[in-house]
Formats: sequence, C-alpha cells, structure tokens
Amino acid sequence: MSQQQKQPKQSRGGPAFGGMGAPVAKAKDFRGTLRKFMRELGTIKAQGVLVIVFILAVVSTVFTIFGPRITGRATTEIFEGIMRKFAGTGGIDFDKILYLLLTMLGLYLISLAMQTSQGWMMARLSTRLTYRWRAQIADKINRLPLAYFDRTTQGEVLSRMTNDIDTVTLNLNQNLTQIISSVVSIIGVLIMMLTISGWMTLVAVVSLPVTFILVMGIVKKSQPLFIAQQEYLGHINGHVEEQYGGHVVVKAFSREDASCEKFDEYNQTLYKSAWKSQFYSGLMMPISRFVGNLSYVAVCILGGVLAVRGSIALGDIVSFVQYIQSFTQPIQSLANISNTLQSTMAAAERVFEFLGEDEEAPDPKPAYDMQVVGHDDQGMAITGADAITGAVSFRHVRFGYDAATPVIRDFSLEVAPGSIVAIVGPTGAGKTTIVKLLMRYYDIDDGAILIDGQDIKSFSRNGLRGLFGMVLQDTWLFSGSIRENIRYGRLGATDEQVKEAAKAAQAHQFIRALPDGYDMQLNEEGTNISQGQKQLLTIARAILSQPKLLILDEATSSVDTRTEVAIQKAMANLMQGRTCFVIAHRLSTIRDADTILVLRDGDIVETGNHAALMAQGGFYRELYQSQFENEQE
Repeated sequence: MSQQQKQPKQSRGGPAFGGMGAPVAKAKDFRGTLRKFMRELGTIKAQGVLVIVFILAVVSTVFTIFGPRITGRATTEIFEGIMRKFAGTGGIDFDKILYLLLTMLGLYLISLAMQTSQGWMMARLSTRLTYRWRAQIADKINRLPLAYFDRTTQGEVLSRMTNDIDTVTLNLNQNLTQIISSVVSIIGVLIMMLTISGWMTLVAVVSLPVTFILVMGIVKKSQPLFIAQQEYLGHINGHVEEQYGGHVVVKAFSREDASCEKFDEYNQTLYKSAWKSQFYSGLMMPISRFVGNLSYVAVCILGGVLAVRGSIALGDIVSFVQYIQSFTQPIQSLANISNTLQSTMAAAERVFEFLGEDEEAPDPKPAYDMQVVGHDDQGMAITGADAITGAVSFRHVRFGYDAATPVIRDFSLEVAPGSIVAIVGPTGAGKTTIVKLLMRYYDIDDGAILIDGQDIKSFSRNGLRGLFGMVLQDTWLFSGSIRENIRYGRLGATDEQVKEAAKAAQAHQFIRALPDGYDMQLNEEGTNISQGQKQLLTIARAILSQPKLLILDEATSSVDTRTEVAIQKAMANLMQGRTCFVIAHRLSTIRDADTILVLRDGDIVETGNHAALMAQGGFYRELYQSQFENEQE
C-alpha cells in the first residue's frame, strides 16, 4: 500500500452504557435519529406489536394501581370491624375481606400475565430488529469501498455490529414498556391520590421540584467527569488493543516498560474522573430518598390529623402511603430511562451512520461479463468473461488516495494477452496501487483501464475479480481445514483437484507431514503453520482457481531459496498463456518478464525487458546492481 495512503484513525471504544450513574453518550441529532428509528421499526411491521404492547402495559399498570386502593378498603374494614366488636354492635366481616383480597389477587395475576405477554412480544420485536440490522451491516460491509476500511479500524466496525446494536436491543426491550408503565403509573397514581385527599396530594407533589433541582445540580457537576471517563476509557481500549496486537514488536524492541507507563497514565486519569463521577451520581438516589422521606413524614402527619378529625379513613392513609411510593418510583425510573434513551439513540445513530456510508458505484446492467457474445461448437453460450483473452490497457490513468496528492499521475500501458509484466520500483512508487486499480478496489480519478477493449467499469465487480488469481505478500487464511482454504479458490473443486493444486504449488509434501494432513484445522490467525507454508497454500489456492489473469505481489518473499526455485517452476506452468502482473522487489526473479515497468513517484520512468533496461544504464540498472551488490555481500 502506498505511503501516501491515509492511516486508520484510532478506535475510541464502544458506546457507553446508559442508566443512572453511567456515562451517557449523546446522539448528535437526537430527534432525527429518533425519527429514523421509528421508521426502522415500521419496516419490521412493529406498529401492530407496539399497539398491543401499549394496551397491555396500560391495562396491567391500571390493574396494579387499583391494588393499594383495595388494600386500603380491606384495612378500613378490619379497623371498623374491630371498633364494632368493641362497641358490641358487630364484628369483622371476613367474607368481605376475603372478597377484597381475592379481587386484589386476581388483579395482580392478570397484571402479571399481561406483563409477561408484553415482555415476550418486546423480546421478539427487539431480536427481530437485531437480526435485521446485523444482516444489513453484513451486507453493507460487502458494498463499501476499500477506502472506508483504510480510514476505519476493524474494531470500530465490529463495535457498531455488536456493542451498538446490543445497546439498542437491550434498551428497547427493557425500557419501552417501562416508559409506558411509568407514565401511566404517574397519571393513574396522581388521580387515585387526588380522590383520597387533595391536601395530602399537594404535600406529596411539592417534593418533586425540590428533588429535580437538586438532581440537576448534581448532573451538571458530574457530566464533564462522565465525558472524561468515557474518553479515557476509549484511550485505554485503543492502547490495549494496539499493544496486544503488536505484542511481538513490543517484545522485540523491549518497549514493555514504556507501554506500561502509557497505560498507567491513561489509567490514572480514568481513575480520577471515574471515582468522582461515580461519587456524584451516587448522591442522586440518597438525595431523592431524603426529600421523599421528608414528604413521607409530612404526609403521615397530615394524614393523622385528618384521620383524627374524621376527614379520612385509616385505610385511605394506608393506601395513600403506598401510592406515594408508587408515585416516586416511576419518576426515578423515567430519570434513569432518559439517560438510557440518550445512549440508545447515540448507538442507533452510529448504526445509521454506518448504513448510510457511501457505497461503491452500482454494477452496470447488464454487465459485460454476463452478456452472451457467442456460442461454442456444442452450441453452449459464451459469455464476455469466457471470451476474455487477457489484453489489458491503461490509458492516461490518474489516481490518488487523497485527491490533493496523486499517487499515479499519467499512467499508460498496453499489455498483450499472455504477457508477463513486472512492476518494480522503490517503496511508495505506486506498484500495489496499480493492481488495486486493475481490480477496482479503488476507482480511478481520470483515464480508463480496459480488458480486451472493454472498460473495467462495464464488468460487474464480482465478474471482474473472478478473472484474476492473486498471490499477495500478506497471506490470508481463515479458520478451517487446509483443504477448505485451498478450495476457497474454486468451491466446486474435487479433493483430487485440491491435491493436484497443492502438488503444483510444492505444498503437498509438507501438508502430508502435518497432523491430519489436508484435514488439519488452521487457527484464526493461521499461526499453527509457518509463514512460508501459508504462502504455499495461497499459491495452491490461486492455481486451483484457474484464472484468466494473474497478480503476484512478492509471491515468494516468505519462502526459502530452495522452495522458491521449485515454486518458480510451478508458477511458470501456471503463468503459461495467462496475462500476469508481477510485483517484485527481488529483481533477479523477473529477468524473464516480457515487459518491466520501472515506477518512480507514480510515473513510469523506464520500460523494456531486462536486457534492454540494463543496456540503458538508467534507474533500473541502478536498482538491480544495488541488489546484486547486497547479495554478494
């Protein structure tokens, strides 16, 4: 990759968790994100479910609200029955009390059933949204240009696919019904309190603005600390990820102490902001309870006075005390939910941002590689891809990862079918960039690239890339068996074809010596085989794919000299009759190339075969002799 290419930005960690006492990540456009979120729920046909959940939440809450009222009536009945007994005019009506208690039990059971139903429905709804978003992100990843991943860390993409979606799902599942229940509870409890006593209700409600003012003061004090906490949590996550990923390099340069010092610096700052923010947030609940207890005492005193005067029944005081607790709890829940709602929308906004990223330009319809251009002797259709001979043309190509800094300024080249084109030059000259442009990992800024006279933009991307076999300097293997990794080049290949490809790549011998042979499982990083062995497997994969064109980027850089000689023979057979682009630093490996392009600062400074370039005595000869001298030394 060119040195001019932008470096990825550092990961800042995942989103904060919502809730009381936790740092809250706020959405930049809360209302806009909320509207998008509601539209997203509409796409999964959630309106009907939400209506049913709303009805269930309202009814179950209303049933729960009536519970304290019935308890109060039962208490009043017991108290009056005792008084009648002492007066000799009667006794306790146990049948009526039993009726009231059974009624209350029935209401609570119905409420429980409704809450269970709405929990089940919300769980289904939230997981359906999770499934949809993860499917969309997985599909989106395949449509994003390579430039996006060059400027975005893998951790950032994974965070949106896991942490952010989990945050939305968890909060949606837990908080939506809680919001409905809390609002209905506040309204319903307030009405029930007013039906019992207006004066007692006034005393209870007066405490709310006092609590609100005190809590907002704490929030104002703690919010900067929460922001600092989240920032340095991101720094620590990024530092640990970086140091762990480059652990071998850290060890090699004995930078363990420096790494620990940097971690301690971040950790100390995080510690200072974390304990202060947690302390302030921890004050919210005690202060709310303190003011609530004062209100509770005042209500009890006032209720006692009213009971003595005969203005209120004893059971009503019991009911009212229960309603006070039911009144403050949903208010505190809404305060917590307001925090989690912020983090939910922030997480949803990150998901929407990712899904809204600019995608690669759509493939042409119909794509050239899918068009029928003729028929063979048996009458079988020949598509554009089947008819490719491998002629490649670069016509005044201009490109830069950054528009202001072009890497390739004016590149033109005609490559005949079956030719071997070697691309050489110093680091950052644009060698690998040419290959990326050829396969449309990036689109050129100006000019045109043609294969068999067809602009590569007239191919579908999959069709275009299917024409090429690639062996890169950076090997890539996935977790699975060796057989599966080789067969990745052609999924329909038989076991025998896989084995023949491995033999051609000089990999068969070492595979047989491994435990389980072709069925040996490679780990996630492929570290249970050597770098050279990994390179041989990627070469076998390219051989098996039987491509029209080949791209070899330092394909033998990780193998020993003896194996390299054997691979060169196999590659010569593979390259026979195919147009090949070979990127090489060891110039001794490309002496037999038909054309050698010498790049310098994005421009072709020399062109010709090895003998002609050596005879010119220019930059290529300079590079070659410097390597020869190094080898002699």
